[in-house]
Amino acid sequence: MNRDTLLAILDLARWAPSGDNTQPWRFEIVADDRVAVHGHDTRAEVLYDFDGHASQMAHGALLETLRIAASGFALECVWQARPGCPEHAPVYDVELREAPGLPPDPLAACIRQRTVQRRPMRTTALTATQRDALRRAPGDAYRVDFFESPGARLAVAGLLWRNAHLRLTCPEAYQVHRAVIEWNARFSQDRIPDQAVGVDPLTARLMHWVMQRWERVDFFNRYLFGTIAPRIQLDFLPALACAGHLLMCPRRPLATPGDHVEAGVALQRLWLTATACGLHLQPQMTPVIFRWYVQAGRSISRTPHIDPGASALAARFETLAGAGRDDPFAFFCRVGSCAPPRSRSIRKELAELLMQR
Repeated sequence: MNRDTLLAILDLARWAPSGDNTQPWRFEIVADDRVAVHGHDTRAEVLYDFDGHASQMAHGALLETLRIAASGFALECVWQARPGCPEHAPVYDVELREAPGLPPDPLAACIRQRTVQRRPMRTTALTATQRDALRRAPGDAYRVDFFESPGARLAVAGLLWRNAHLRLTCPEAYQVHRAVIEWNARFSQDRIPDQAVGVDPLTARLMHWVMQRWERVDFFNRYLFGTIAPRIQLDFLPALACAGHLLMCPRRPLATPGDHVEAGVALQRLWLTATACGLHLQPQMTPVIFRWYVQAGRSISRTPHIDPGASALAARFETLAGAGRDDPFAFFCRVGSCAPPRSRSIRKELAELLMQR
């Protein structure tokens, strides 16, 4: 193995998904067959990164993508978390070993194709083959529940409608929303381009103006029904316009950062499998994350209606899923078939992600 091969693997692995395209990792090349992945999380500034769990899942997705990419070069990828690192700044030591005869993982062809589709999809039902592939993709440690019927999709739409009201009226969430959108852009290396958000151009222009200050957002929400248009376009209609929704549930609680890393491994296999099946996918993680807060007895916001609303939302989610209060949820998404999105988040160039020793 040589340095060029390692760089080719890293160049492919950097396309792993991360919340709002934060890419919470940097690569330190230790040798031609070894790399240290320096992770970080955004819990200090991002409401949705509850205890770093979202970033830890992104780390897992990256590590699984590294493994899949390496298989295309007949290399086995072995990694472990470095002991003694701070929880918010883990380091993963990765070794690539020659494995003659190792077949390329069939998901390797989907790494660059995989993307987020936030706009409505076709309601064409999943085939039995697609459903079976999605069910098996995360591995035996996870169960995948499907919400496919019109009634089930309507129930999810109602859940997301209420969830969006909390999200859009929460000042702590506003700080995140304001930071992650790149306006007047079709592609973005480190954020979400506004053309991929999923609203029409008029709503996008209004959102751009309103989101410059929280006072504007609050005024529109209170007096001009400011949440209605984005909730319809971003949450309610897409929830109906898809083949179905998937909830990935661990068979045991996610108790440690390592558990969330492993959940990220499973998440990436599910997403890449959806791509391999000719489907598009949109994560719907806010209800899961708000439920993490509720399960931990932690406050989301200083705004009085947010915490009670999150508790009611969690109970509604549990009823929908037929789950108990303590049952773990890891990943929630919708899937369906449609044309590829014209706008998407891309990635920082590999040179920007490499650390100098």
